[in-house]
Amino acid sequence: MKKIPLIILGILALLAFTLRHKDDIFTDPEYIAQLRTMYSSGDPTKWEAPTLDSTLVAGFQDIGSLPPIPFPTDNPFSEDKKTLGKLLFFDPRLSRSTQISCASCHDSQLGWGDGRSVSFGHNRRTGVRNAMTILNTGYYTSFFWDGRATTLEEQALGPMTDPVEMHSTQDLSVKRIRKIKGYKPYFVKAFGDDKITIERITQAIATYERTIVSGKSKFDRFISGDKNRFTDEEVVGLHLFRTKARCINCHNTPLFSDNQFHNVGLSYYGRMYEDLGKYKHSKKKEDVGSFRTPSLREVARTAPYMHNGFMPDLEGVVEMYNIGMPRPEPRENQKKDTLFPTTDRLLQTLNLSRKEKEALVAFLKTLSSPAYHERMPELPQ
Repeated sequence: MKKIPLIILGILALLAFTLRHKDDIFTDPEYIAQLRTMYSSGDPTKWEAPTLDSTLVAGFQDIGSLPPIPFPTDNPFSEDKKTLGKLLFFDPRLSRSTQISCASCHDSQLGWGDGRSVSFGHNRRTGVRNAMTILNTGYYTSFFWDGRATTLEEQALGPMTDPVEMHSTQDLSVKRIRKIKGYKPYFVKAFGDDKITIERITQAIATYERTIVSGKSKFDRFISGDKNRFTDEEVVGLHLFRTKARCINCHNTPLFSDNQFHNVGLSYYGRMYEDLGKYKHSKKKEDVGSFRTPSLREVARTAPYMHNGFMPDLEGVVEMYNIGMPRPEPRENQKKDTLFPTTDRLLQTLNLSRKEKEALVAFLKTLSSPAYHERMPELPQ
Protein backbone atom coordinates (compact mmCIF):
# COMPACT_ATOMS: atom_id res chain seq x y z
CA MET A 1 0.00 0.00 0.00
CA LYS A 2 1.31 3.42 -0.92
CA LYS A 3 2.31 5.69 1.91
CA ILE A 4 0.29 8.86 2.28
CA PRO A 5 2.55 11.95 2.35
CA LEU A 6 2.85 13.56 5.79
CA ILE A 7 1.57 16.91 4.49
CA ILE A 8 -1.69 15.29 3.31
CA LEU A 9 -2.08 13.54 6.66
CA GLY A 10 -1.60 16.90 8.35
CA ILE A 11 -4.25 18.55 6.19
CA LEU A 12 -6.70 15.71 6.82
CA ALA A 13 -6.07 15.90 10.56
CA LEU A 14 -6.62 19.68 10.56
CA LEU A 15 -9.82 19.29 8.55
CA ALA A 16 -11.08 16.60 10.90
CA PHE A 17 -10.37 18.84 13.90
CA THR A 18 -12.14 21.82 12.30
CA LEU A 19 -15.25 19.80 11.46
CA ARG A 20 -15.32 18.26 14.93
CA HIS A 21 -14.74 21.61 16.61
CA LYS A 22 -17.77 23.18 14.90
CA ASP A 23 -20.13 20.78 16.63
CA ASP A 24 -18.19 20.34 19.88
CA ILE A 25 -20.47 22.76 21.69
CA PHE A 26 -23.49 20.59 20.91
CA THR A 27 -21.88 17.41 22.20
CA ASP A 28 -20.39 18.92 25.34
CA PRO A 29 -23.16 18.99 27.97
CA GLU A 30 -20.77 20.31 30.60
CA TYR A 31 -19.96 23.40 28.53
CA ILE A 32 -23.64 24.01 27.71
CA ALA A 33 -24.41 23.72 31.44
CA GLN A 34 -21.77 26.38 32.11
CA LEU A 35 -23.33 28.65 29.48
CA ARG A 36 -26.77 28.04 30.99
CA THR A 37 -25.58 29.03 34.45
CA MET A 38 -23.74 32.07 33.13
CA TYR A 39 -26.60 33.52 31.07
CA SER A 40 -29.38 32.73 33.56
CA SER A 41 -27.47 34.16 36.50
CA GLY A 42 -29.39 37.43 36.49
CA ASP A 43 -26.04 39.21 36.38
CA PRO A 44 -24.89 40.27 32.86
CA THR A 45 -21.43 41.12 34.24
CA LYS A 46 -20.86 37.36 34.46
CA TRP A 47 -21.55 36.84 30.75
CA GLU A 48 -18.71 36.13 28.36
CA ALA A 49 -17.47 39.25 26.55
CA PRO A 50 -19.31 39.75 23.24
CA THR A 51 -17.53 39.55 19.89
CA LEU A 52 -17.51 43.22 18.93
CA ASP A 53 -15.94 45.28 16.20
CA SER A 54 -13.29 47.55 17.72
CA THR A 55 -15.28 50.65 16.71
CA LEU A 56 -18.22 49.60 18.91
CA VAL A 57 -16.58 48.88 22.24
CA ALA A 58 -16.96 52.41 23.62
CA GLY A 59 -20.51 53.04 24.73
CA PHE A 60 -21.67 49.49 24.01
CA GLN A 61 -24.83 48.33 25.79
CA ASP A 62 -25.56 44.62 25.94
CA ILE A 63 -28.90 42.89 25.38
CA GLY A 64 -31.23 42.45 28.35
CA SER A 65 -34.78 43.12 29.51
CA LEU A 66 -36.56 46.30 28.42
CA PRO A 67 -36.74 49.23 30.86
CA PRO A 68 -40.00 51.17 31.35
CA ILE A 69 -41.15 52.95 28.20
CA PRO A 70 -39.98 56.58 28.04
CA PHE A 71 -42.50 59.35 27.34
CA PRO A 72 -41.38 62.80 26.14
CA THR A 73 -41.83 65.81 28.42
CA ASP A 74 -43.77 67.67 25.72
CA ASN A 75 -46.25 64.79 25.37
CA PRO A 76 -46.54 63.06 28.76
CA PHE A 77 -48.64 59.95 29.24
CA SER A 78 -52.23 59.96 30.44
CA GLU A 79 -54.87 57.23 30.25
CA ASP A 80 -57.31 59.65 28.60
CA LYS A 81 -54.79 60.53 25.89
CA LYS A 82 -54.09 56.83 25.32
CA THR A 83 -57.83 56.14 24.99
CA LEU A 84 -58.22 58.93 22.44
CA GLY A 85 -55.13 57.74 20.58
CA LYS A 86 -56.51 54.23 20.26
CA LEU A 87 -59.74 55.56 18.74
CA LEU A 88 -57.81 57.63 16.21
CA PHE A 89 -55.45 54.74 15.45
CA PHE A 90 -58.41 52.59 14.38
CA ASP A 91 -60.40 55.37 12.68
CA PRO A 92 -60.36 55.17 8.83
CA ARG A 93 -61.93 58.62 8.59
CA LEU A 94 -58.44 60.09 8.90
CA SER A 95 -57.81 58.85 5.33
CA ARG A 96 -59.13 60.47 2.16
CA SER A 97 -61.07 57.34 1.18
CA THR A 98 -62.35 56.80 4.76
CA GLN A 99 -61.29 53.18 4.27
CA ILE A 100 -57.73 53.09 5.65
CA SER A 101 -56.62 53.50 9.25
CA CYS A 102 -53.29 53.08 11.03
CA ALA A 103 -54.56 49.63 12.06
CA SER A 104 -54.90 48.62 8.40
CA CYS A 105 -51.14 48.07 8.21
CA HIS A 106 -50.50 47.45 11.91
CA ASP A 107 -52.61 44.51 13.05
CA SER A 108 -52.08 43.09 16.53
CA GLN A 109 -52.83 39.59 15.21
CA LEU A 110 -49.98 39.94 12.71
CA GLY A 111 -47.33 41.16 15.13
CA TRP A 112 -48.55 44.75 14.66
CA GLY A 113 -47.47 44.60 10.99
CA ASP A 114 -49.56 43.34 8.09
CA GLY A 115 -47.75 40.18 7.05
CA ARG A 116 -47.13 41.49 3.54
CA SER A 117 -43.88 42.31 1.76
CA VAL A 118 -45.27 45.80 1.10
CA SER A 119 -48.65 47.22 2.06
CA PHE A 120 -51.71 48.24 0.11
CA GLY A 121 -52.68 51.89 0.39
CA HIS A 122 -55.00 54.37 -1.29
CA ASN A 123 -56.81 52.86 -4.31
CA ARG A 124 -54.91 49.60 -3.66
CA ARG A 125 -51.60 51.18 -4.57
CA THR A 126 -48.56 49.47 -3.09
CA GLY A 127 -45.59 51.05 -1.42
CA VAL A 128 -41.96 49.99 -1.76
CA ARG A 129 -41.13 49.17 1.87
CA ASN A 130 -42.29 46.66 4.43
CA ALA A 131 -44.65 47.96 7.12
CA MET A 132 -42.56 47.77 10.27
CA THR A 133 -44.16 46.52 13.45
CA ILE A 134 -45.05 49.25 15.93
CA LEU A 135 -44.27 46.98 18.87
CA ASN A 136 -41.71 48.74 21.10
CA THR A 137 -41.56 51.69 18.71
CA GLY A 138 -41.44 54.04 21.70
CA TYR A 139 -37.84 52.97 22.31
CA TYR A 140 -36.62 54.13 18.91
CA THR A 141 -34.73 57.38 18.45
CA SER A 142 -35.80 57.83 14.81
CA PHE A 143 -38.62 56.40 12.73
CA PHE A 144 -39.36 54.77 9.39
CA TRP A 145 -36.79 52.57 7.68
CA ASP A 146 -34.85 55.66 6.62
CA GLY A 147 -35.12 57.61 9.88
CA ARG A 148 -36.79 60.60 8.26
CA ALA A 149 -38.98 61.25 11.31
CA THR A 150 -37.29 62.23 14.55
CA THR A 151 -40.30 61.80 16.85
CA LEU A 152 -43.15 59.33 17.06
CA GLU A 153 -45.56 62.25 16.74
CA GLU A 154 -43.95 63.18 13.42
CA GLN A 155 -44.11 59.55 12.33
CA ALA A 156 -47.84 59.37 13.11
CA LEU A 157 -48.45 62.20 10.64
CA GLY A 158 -46.45 60.58 7.83
CA PRO A 159 -48.89 57.89 6.64
CA MET A 160 -51.84 60.29 6.83
CA THR A 161 -50.38 62.66 4.26
CA ASP A 162 -48.53 60.10 2.14
CA PRO A 163 -50.19 59.88 -1.31
CA VAL A 164 -49.64 56.12 -1.50
CA GLU A 165 -50.87 55.37 2.02
CA MET A 166 -53.83 57.33 3.44
CA HIS A 167 -53.62 60.09 0.80
CA SER A 168 -55.05 62.79 3.05
CA THR A 169 -53.92 66.25 4.12
CA GLN A 170 -53.55 67.74 7.57
CA ASP A 171 -56.50 70.07 6.96
CA LEU A 172 -58.76 67.31 5.65
CA SER A 173 -57.98 64.93 8.50
CA VAL A 174 -58.61 67.61 11.12
CA LYS A 175 -61.82 68.72 9.37
CA ARG A 176 -63.15 65.17 9.38
CA ILE A 177 -62.50 64.64 13.10
CA ARG A 178 -63.95 68.06 14.02
CA LYS A 179 -67.23 67.11 12.36
CA ILE A 180 -67.64 64.08 14.62
CA LYS A 181 -69.38 65.33 17.76
CA GLY A 182 -68.57 62.16 19.66
CA TYR A 183 -64.87 63.02 19.65
CA LYS A 184 -65.20 66.28 21.60
CA PRO A 185 -65.51 64.71 25.08
CA TYR A 186 -62.42 62.60 24.41
CA PHE A 187 -60.36 65.67 23.50
CA VAL A 188 -61.63 67.50 26.60
CA LYS A 189 -60.49 64.62 28.83
CA ALA A 190 -57.14 64.26 27.08
CA PHE A 191 -56.21 67.94 26.62
CA GLY A 192 -58.51 70.01 28.84
CA ASP A 193 -60.72 71.46 26.08
CA ASP A 194 -62.40 70.34 22.86
CA LYS A 195 -59.99 72.04 20.47
CA ILE A 196 -59.01 69.59 17.71
CA THR A 197 -55.69 70.15 15.92
CA ILE A 198 -53.31 67.98 13.94
CA GLU A 199 -50.79 68.32 16.76
CA ARG A 200 -53.24 66.88 19.28
CA ILE A 201 -54.27 64.10 16.90
CA THR A 202 -50.66 62.98 16.40
CA GLN A 203 -49.83 63.37 20.10
CA ALA A 204 -52.72 61.08 21.03
CA ILE A 205 -51.83 58.47 18.41
CA ALA A 206 -48.16 58.53 19.50
CA THR A 207 -49.17 58.13 23.14
CA TYR A 208 -51.22 55.04 22.29
CA GLU A 209 -48.41 53.60 20.16
CA ARG A 210 -45.91 54.02 23.00
CA THR A 211 -48.03 51.68 25.12
CA ILE A 212 -47.74 48.86 22.56
CA VAL A 213 -44.78 47.04 24.08
CA SER A 214 -43.57 43.47 24.39
CA GLY A 215 -44.53 41.39 27.38
CA LYS A 216 -42.00 39.16 29.12
CA SER A 217 -40.46 36.82 26.58
CA LYS A 218 -38.87 33.42 27.12
CA PHE A 219 -35.53 35.19 26.82
CA ASP A 220 -36.41 37.74 29.52
CA ARG A 221 -37.44 35.00 31.94
CA PHE A 222 -34.34 32.92 31.24
CA ILE A 223 -31.82 35.72 31.85
CA SER A 224 -33.73 36.73 34.99
CA GLY A 225 -32.99 33.41 36.65
CA ASP A 226 -35.41 30.85 35.19
CA LYS A 227 -32.52 28.52 34.46
CA ASN A 228 -34.50 25.74 32.81
CA ARG A 229 -36.62 27.96 30.58
CA PHE A 230 -34.24 27.48 27.60
CA THR A 231 -33.46 24.28 25.75
CA ASP A 232 -29.80 23.44 25.18
CA GLU A 233 -30.20 24.54 21.56
CA GLU A 234 -31.54 27.94 22.64
CA VAL A 235 -28.69 28.39 25.11
CA VAL A 236 -26.19 27.72 22.32
CA GLY A 237 -28.11 30.09 20.03
CA LEU A 238 -27.90 32.91 22.58
CA HIS A 239 -24.16 32.35 22.95
CA LEU A 240 -23.65 32.34 19.18
CA PHE A 241 -25.74 35.53 18.87
CA ARG A 242 -23.29 37.35 21.14
CA THR A 243 -20.11 35.73 19.81
CA LYS A 244 -19.43 33.83 16.59
CA ALA A 245 -22.53 34.99 14.70
CA ARG A 246 -21.72 38.66 15.48
CA CYS A 247 -25.41 39.64 15.63
CA ILE A 248 -24.66 41.66 18.76
CA ASN A 249 -22.73 44.23 16.70
CA CYS A 250 -25.97 45.76 15.39
CA HIS A 251 -28.69 44.08 17.43
CA ASN A 252 -27.61 45.18 20.89
CA THR A 253 -29.27 46.95 23.86
CA PRO A 254 -32.46 45.53 25.44
CA LEU A 255 -34.31 46.61 22.28
CA PHE A 256 -32.06 44.32 20.20
CA SER A 257 -31.34 47.29 17.94
CA ASP A 258 -28.55 49.84 17.98
CA ASN A 259 -30.93 52.52 16.64
CA GLN A 260 -28.40 53.08 13.86
CA PHE A 261 -28.38 52.70 10.06
CA HIS A 262 -26.44 50.15 8.05
CA ASN A 263 -26.05 49.13 4.42
CA VAL A 264 -26.63 45.37 4.30
CA GLY A 265 -26.14 45.14 0.55
CA LEU A 266 -29.80 45.23 -0.47
CA SER A 267 -30.13 48.70 -2.02
CA TYR A 268 -30.28 47.25 -5.57
CA TYR A 269 -28.33 50.32 -6.66
CA GLY A 270 -28.84 51.08 -10.35
CA ARG A 271 -31.22 48.14 -10.78
CA MET A 272 -34.90 47.28 -10.45
CA TYR A 273 -36.12 47.71 -6.85
CA GLU A 274 -33.45 50.36 -6.14
CA ASP A 275 -33.93 51.99 -2.76
CA LEU A 276 -31.34 54.47 -1.56
CA GLY A 277 -32.53 54.34 2.05
CA LYS A 278 -31.50 57.12 4.40
CA TYR A 279 -29.72 58.98 1.57
CA LYS A 280 -33.08 60.00 0.10
CA HIS A 281 -33.50 62.59 2.83
CA SER A 282 -30.00 63.04 4.29
CA LYS A 283 -28.20 63.42 0.90
CA LYS A 284 -25.02 62.13 2.54
CA LYS A 285 -22.95 59.69 0.49
CA GLU A 286 -22.34 57.42 3.47
CA ASP A 287 -26.10 56.93 3.83
CA VAL A 288 -26.68 55.44 0.37
CA GLY A 289 -28.46 52.13 0.86
CA SER A 290 -28.53 52.42 4.65
CA PHE A 291 -31.60 51.39 6.64
CA ARG A 292 -32.44 51.46 10.33
CA THR A 293 -31.62 48.35 12.35
CA PRO A 294 -34.98 46.82 13.27
CA SER A 295 -35.54 45.41 16.72
CA LEU A 296 -35.43 41.63 16.91
CA ARG A 297 -37.99 41.50 19.68
CA GLU A 298 -41.10 39.69 18.39
CA VAL A 299 -39.15 38.81 15.22
CA ALA A 300 -40.80 35.39 14.92
CA ARG A 301 -44.17 37.16 14.54
CA THR A 302 -43.20 39.89 12.09
CA ALA A 303 -42.32 38.16 8.81
CA PRO A 304 -41.49 38.94 6.05
CA TYR A 305 -38.15 40.58 6.70
CA MET A 306 -35.79 43.35 5.48
CA HIS A 307 -36.84 46.84 4.34
CA ASN A 308 -38.41 45.46 1.17
CA GLY A 309 -40.00 42.38 2.72
CA PHE A 310 -38.07 40.12 0.35
CA MET A 311 -37.09 37.51 2.96
CA PRO A 312 -40.01 35.23 3.96
CA ASP A 313 -38.46 33.39 6.92
CA LEU A 314 -35.80 33.58 9.60
CA GLU A 315 -33.86 30.65 8.18
CA GLY A 316 -33.31 32.58 4.96
CA VAL A 317 -32.27 35.72 6.82
CA VAL A 318 -29.73 33.81 8.91
CA GLU A 319 -28.32 32.14 5.79
CA MET A 320 -27.88 35.52 4.10
CA TYR A 321 -25.97 36.89 7.07
CA ASN A 322 -23.95 33.69 7.27
CA ILE A 323 -22.52 34.33 3.81
CA GLY A 324 -21.83 37.97 4.69
CA MET A 325 -24.77 39.48 2.76
CA PRO A 326 -24.44 40.70 -0.86
CA ARG A 327 -21.42 42.82 -1.77
CA PRO A 328 -22.30 44.31 -5.16
CA GLU A 329 -19.43 45.43 -7.37
CA PRO A 330 -19.87 48.39 -9.75
CA ARG A 331 -20.40 47.57 -13.40
CA GLU A 332 -18.14 49.20 -15.98
CA ASN A 333 -20.44 52.21 -16.35
CA GLN A 334 -20.61 52.63 -12.56
CA LYS A 335 -16.91 52.65 -11.72
CA LYS A 336 -16.77 56.45 -11.61
CA ASP A 337 -20.06 56.73 -9.72
CA THR A 338 -19.12 58.33 -6.39
CA LEU A 339 -22.44 57.28 -4.85
CA PHE A 340 -22.01 53.56 -5.47
CA PRO A 341 -22.74 52.04 -2.04
CA THR A 342 -20.52 49.74 -0.01
CA THR A 343 -21.89 46.99 2.21
CA ASP A 344 -21.22 47.68 5.91
CA ARG A 345 -17.84 46.38 7.09
CA LEU A 346 -19.49 44.93 10.20
CA LEU A 347 -20.92 42.18 8.02
CA GLN A 348 -18.57 39.24 7.56
CA THR A 349 -18.70 35.65 6.39
CA LEU A 350 -19.58 33.68 9.52
CA ASN A 351 -19.01 30.03 8.54
CA LEU A 352 -21.82 28.83 10.78
CA SER A 353 -22.53 25.11 10.65
CA ARG A 354 -26.03 23.80 9.98
CA LYS A 355 -26.56 23.12 13.68
CA GLU A 356 -25.31 26.58 14.60
CA LYS A 357 -27.74 28.24 12.17
CA GLU A 358 -30.58 26.17 13.59
CA ALA A 359 -29.60 27.13 17.13
CA LEU A 360 -29.50 30.80 16.19
CA VAL A 361 -33.02 30.64 14.73
CA ALA A 362 -34.20 28.78 17.84
CA PHE A 363 -32.83 31.58 20.01
CA LEU A 364 -34.43 34.32 17.89
CA LYS A 365 -37.80 32.67 18.45
CA THR A 366 -37.38 33.10 22.22
CA LEU A 367 -37.56 36.89 21.79
CA SER A 368 -41.32 36.88 21.17
CA SER A 369 -43.81 37.40 23.98
CA PRO A 370 -47.34 35.95 24.09
CA ALA A 371 -49.50 37.39 21.31
CA TYR A 372 -52.72 39.22 22.06
CA HIS A 373 -55.58 40.59 20.00
CA GLU A 374 -56.29 44.32 20.37
CA ARG A 375 -59.99 44.68 19.74
CA MET A 376 -61.20 47.53 17.59
CA PRO A 377 -62.97 50.11 19.77
CA GLU A 378 -66.41 51.51 19.04
CA LEU A 379 -65.65 54.72 17.15
CA PRO A 380 -67.27 58.06 18.05
CA GLN A 381 -70.16 59.26 15.90
